[in-house]
Amino acid sequence: MRLKNINIKERMKHYNVPGLSIALIENRQISGTENYGLLEVESGRKVNESSVLSACSISKFLVGMIAMKLVGEGLLDLDEDVNQRLVAWKVPENEFTRNESVTLRRLLSHQSGIKDPEGSFSELNSKIGILVMAELLRGKTPYCQVPIKVQCEPGSEFHYSDAGFCVIQQLIEDVTMKSFEQAVNEAIFRPLGMENSYLNTKMLEVGKKELTCGHNKNGELVDGKYPIYPYPAASGLWATSLDLAKLVLELLNALKGESKIGISASLAKEMITPQKGMNWTGLGVFLEGSENELTITSLGWGVGFQCMLVAIPHSEKGAVIMTNAELGVHQMEGIIGEIYNSLML
Repeated sequence: MRLKNINIKERMKHYNVPGLSIALIENRQISGTENYGLLEVESGRKVNESSVLSACSISKFLVGMIAMKLVGEGLLDLDEDVNQRLVAWKVPENEFTRNESVTLRRLLSHQSGIKDPEGSFSELNSKIGILVMAELLRGKTPYCQVPIKVQCEPGSEFHYSDAGFCVIQQLIEDVTMKSFEQAVNEAIFRPLGMENSYLNTKMLEVGKKELTCGHNKNGELVDGKYPIYPYPAASGLWATSLDLAKLVLELLNALKGESKIGISASLAKEMITPQKGMNWTGLGVFLEGSENELTITSLGWGVGFQCMLVAIPHSEKGAVIMTNAELGVHQMEGIIGEIYNSLML
């Protein structure tokens, strides 16, 4: 697989994108990476294979993977009321939960009935201090000042929800009795060799040598340079394109019964199966087409960054495209879409 009929550097200049990183998968193997531009505009620091970018909501794909692993181990159940295993916080019961429950399946597919409060889930404010997820869910933090609750009958509607993935984070922490970061490090990052992937909101203390700065649609640095979201499961993942390709490859391998982390082929298949007739949503991923034409995607869009990953099980191909610029338009309407369309997937 290769890029076809596109001048990357010219398109980066056109869209004011300072830096870009691409990883490609072919025949269920990572076939290579391509890196362009700068970590920080006017800095001279070049993007390379070890450059770490904000993956934003691609975090939700990561959550889908660890959730399937924990389901396989019996620590989680896709169709059980999550209140059966939540400890530090529980979904408040109300008129909408009388007949239907909030389940892991519904949370992963954005059909839990939980909606994000308006104005919630902004980037980290370093003056606020460490975020306790149970307190956020209770509406006790500046990041979300309204208690999280079910606002329509679970299973009845699709509502894209960061709050829903915060519930999953709390659920994973409660059943593993570990921080979300520790649970993911042990279950995903270490076994897959994802050495340049981070969920720690204190990651800036580790060092900034390979950390990519965020930029706006004019190619200018965003305030603070490194916008971090203190909700790891919803949007807190920082990683290299190569590391994300390892995660995509793990899904493709799991579908063939060759998972490195213990996800069964049946659970991997469940992850990419349309949920309750909504053919665009799987479990932690989004879907296009079906059968031999099935394409699995995950998109990330936050302050200063945009990215996309794609996997095509039938052809055993995939790609990860990451930029350190927020263009203000959907990924497919900017440089990421142009690169995606130029790939011979």
